[in-house]
Amino acid sequence: MLTFSTALLLILTLIAAVTDCAFHKIYNWTTYPGILAALALNSFENGWEGGAGLLESLKGLALCGGLMLVALVFFPDMGGGDVKLMAMLGAFLGFEKGLEALLWTCVLGAAAGLAMLIWRVGLFRLVAAVVRHLLLSLRLVSWVPLSEEERKQLQTRLYLAPAAVIAVVIVCFDLQRFL
Repeated sequence: MLTFSTALLLILTLIAAVTDCAFHKIYNWTTYPGILAALALNSFENGWEGGAGLLESLKGLALCGGLMLVALVFFPDMGGGDVKLMAMLGAFLGFEKGLEALLWTCVLGAAAGLAMLIWRVGLFRLVAAVVRHLLLSLRLVSWVPLSEEERKQLQTRLYLAPAAVIAVVIVCFDLQRFL
């Protein structure tokens, strides 16, 4: 069933996906009002502790935003807009569903990144390079750094917002039971 908050979440996530693909940015004017709207809607619809009430919304905001902040520390190329987008998803969906949407977003984003890498490099060349690098590392009993050319091939822009749209659809419409 499509509720007002689900429709609003889908609209905001779609806007973020469009701006992410077009301009490589997820704007604050999408995420900040979205977070505030999620907190207000969940509070108004369910009170403090009801189903997806304000408390659940705050937990989702803290969990998803916090996990993405940790990810930002390890992957500085990731933008702050991704952090705020996932925090917004957590605020709308709550703790459990927010975490589920975050995980789906990461899986779908990684799959899209791998597909782009395979498309650019080629499956055979990619597998051959990975095997060659691992065998060289095992023979030298230490990790061999990647060459500049290998590093350049791995520099792929990832778009988490389109993956987040799909994740929201999966979680909100309970489609994971079919996957």
